[in-house]
Amino acid sequence: QVHLVESGGGLVQAGGSLRLSCEASGRTNNIYAMGWFRQAPGKEREFVAALNWRTDDTYYVDSVKGRFTISGDNAENTVYLHKNSLKDEDTAVYHCAAVQGSYYSGTQLQKAGPYDTWGQGTQVTVSP
Repeated sequence: QVHLVESGGGLVQAGGSLRLSCEASGRTNNIYAMGWFRQAPGKEREFVAALNWRTDDTYYVDSVKGRFTISGDNAENTVYLHKNSLKDEDTAVYHCAAVQGSYYSGTQLQKAGPYDTWGQGTQVTVSP
């Protein structure tokens, strides 16, 4: 099994930056991709970004393009989410997720369904 632990959340002013980290442990050899999702109070969980571990392809929700960057360190089994120009609407609990397997399309990786392992989440609060 794979175990995910997120870190790096906190309180930041609008316009500021933050970097989230997610470290995978356990049976990491079969990880195909890792992604970040977020859930704000009263809202549904939303896809944020994903990184295909095999091809280095990345995917983003439109609202974060140009502001967030997902990257990974295969040797450390860690994925990062670099967040710049933060806005109030970025306030949410951010969850890291991993999907194992042999192939998923970019479209599939932008949905929660394929992901079989989830972290506990880390709170990000953006103040005005």
